[in-house]
Amino acid sequence: MMFKLNTFHFVFMSPWPLFVSFSSFNFFLSIIIWMNYGNFIFLIMAMFNIMFCSYVWWRDVDRESSFLGSHSLKVKYGLKFGMILFIVSEVMFFFSFFWSFIHGSSSSDVTMGASWPPEQVFPFDPMSVPLVNTIVLLSSGASVTWSHHSILKNKMMVSSISLFFTIMLGVFFTILQYLEYLGSPFSISDSDMGSTFFMATGFHGIHVIIGSTFLMIEFIKNVFYVNTNSQIVGFECSAWYWHFVDVIWLFLYSLIYWWGS
Repeated sequence: MMFKLNTFHFVFMSPWPLFVSFSSFNFFLSIIIWMNYGNFIFLIMAMFNIMFCSYVWWRDVDRESSFLGSHSLKVKYGLKFGMILFIVSEVMFFFSFFWSFIHGSSSSDVTMGASWPPEQVFPFDPMSVPLVNTIVLLSSGASVTWSHHSILKNKMMVSSISLFFTIMLGVFFTILQYLEYLGSPFSISDSDMGSTFFMATGFHGIHVIIGSTFLMIEFIKNVFYVNTNSQIVGFECSAWYWHFVDVIWLFLYSLIYWWGS
């Protein structure tokens, strides 16, 4: 028998981290298949697998926290700190795309007409769909903050409504981004501008989908009263991630859509 003489939580063996890793690998592999062969069925299946495995993994963590009481203040601090480190690593990930875009635009090659945007590459109008997407994401950031403050005041119905509104705005953003891609005047193979644009905005779109999944899980927890004003670590981490997505989009809009055009 092992006696617990500390404030940490020794978790049981879980298959979900391994399943999420395999699903993530399949996701990137399916992107390559989609880009080369046009078959997006595997991409949809991989996204569904990631969302499902993330859901059941999150369910187990919430069970340990809300029903088993395994999350002490020390454990909650560790979860929050881990989320902060994850967001910092994501900032470095997107920083590489910003660096690439600024370098390409500041030192245009003669093979591209020594100009930016390159010859025959027509950028998006920053005052059309990109501006609408900016308003949508900023509105979603305000609504998720409203939901957070409502939980702290124990107004669960108001919190659920505002959180649902946030999720709908995230879905609307994803649809607008997809329609923008369909009408794009250039492709990912059109110079370094096309490559950087689709890589940066594409990965941001993936993060929006991930953030929407996090918020959907928190919405379910709100509906079933799993979240309380004293048990909201998961909600706070999801809200931080969503605000991170908002800030990254502001940089994308400012650098790639507005300044880059």
